[in-house]
Amino acid sequence: QVQLGESGGGSVQSGGSLTLSCTISASSYNVYRMGWFRQAPGKGREGVAVIDSTGATIYLDSVKDRFAIALDKDTHTLELRMNALKPEDTAIYFCGADFRWFPLSLHKSEYKYWGQGTQVTVSS
Repeated sequence: QVQLGESGGGSVQSGGSLTLSCTISASSYNVYRMGWFRQAPGKGREGVAVIDSTGATIYLDSVKDRFAIALDKDTHTLELRMNALKPEDTAIYFCGADFRWFPLSLHKSEYKYWGQGTQVTVSS
């Protein structure tokens, strides 16, 4: 059984920083794809940053150079470090994971397991 739990959301002003964390509990971590996705009000869920078991990463263009994804393999904790936050980053952020071998991608349909989400609000 796979369980994911996010924490670290909150409210910040434009230009501020936040770090999101996701603890991942699974039976095996040999092959995986994990990542952060977000859903703004009235919009679909979009991939923000993903990482796989080879260490490869992919970022949404609008967050490159501002966000960084990292996985602590000892604690199985996935982090998203967000800097220079903008009001358009406001959304519910979800941690997603999958343990099948597929090419790394930001497509939400390719991730089977999800956390409950954490709200990030950026005010101007």
